[in-house]
Amino acid sequence: MTESRGPGRPSRSPRAAARPAAPETNPAGERIAKVIARAGVCSRREAESLIAEGRVVLNGRPVSTPATLVGASDTVQVDGKPLPARQPTRLWRYHKPAGIVTTNHDPQGRPTLFERLPADMPRVVKVGRLDLDSEGLLLLTNDGALARQLELPTQGWLRRYRVRVYGTPDPVRLAALEEGITIDGERFGSIRAVLERQQASNAWLAVSLREGRNREIRRVMEHLGLPVSRLIRVAYGPFQLGQLAPGAVEEVPGKILREQLGKAAPAAPRRPGRSGS
Repeated sequence: MTESRGPGRPSRSPRAAARPAAPETNPAGERIAKVIARAGVCSRREAESLIAEGRVVLNGRPVSTPATLVGASDTVQVDGKPLPARQPTRLWRYHKPAGIVTTNHDPQGRPTLFERLPADMPRVVKVGRLDLDSEGLLLLTNDGALARQLELPTQGWLRRYRVRVYGTPDPVRLAALEEGITIDGERFGSIRAVLERQQASNAWLAVSLREGRNREIRRVMEHLGLPVSRLIRVAYGPFQLGQLAPGAVEEVPGKILREQLGKAAPAAPRRPGRSGS
């Protein structure tokens, strides 16, 4: 996946077309944390925290473990409210500007992603992360379980970035990153970094990776003596930033979403845990 097909259009490269494995199913029901996430209330990880705090009730009784199975006739409540009816899975592209945090609330009072979204958008969760100073493509979905699924390294999607660094990169050291690198005892997987152009004391790199740990690119470049001054994510798997303006959000058409997710595209069956209203 090295070329864009236009704003938001998916790449057709064989590597970029790698798809997530089909979602797990259980005839006895689904794990309650997954049910809550699929309802769009929060991510699966956040649902596990809600359960630990005693804020989730199944059929009138508090739930003690996120592994609890929920069937079609069961009723789930979070903070005393039944889960919303499950909506068809949707996905949006968002162009995150620098200076925006991607959490729901920030104790330091910095502007957050969710404060900047249009008022008519449903509740969404983010796929992966971009740190405060990073910018570019961030995927949003109303399906928390899908968000978790797309974040997993096993789904094999390539994340592509344009990175401005201070200094003059050594092509040999950049090429060596494809074999992985260990920094302060921590092993990072393969990173492809190619010099695009040198501009006086700054250089632009095209960087691609498949895992994307917290601040991974910044840490690796700093280790090479190349401090990052700007980092822009231009693609996440088959989805492209394209010409989306900073701060803008645009829904991925359902047809493209289904094509890119293949067998892993969530269906919209009757929602287990919905109250009988």
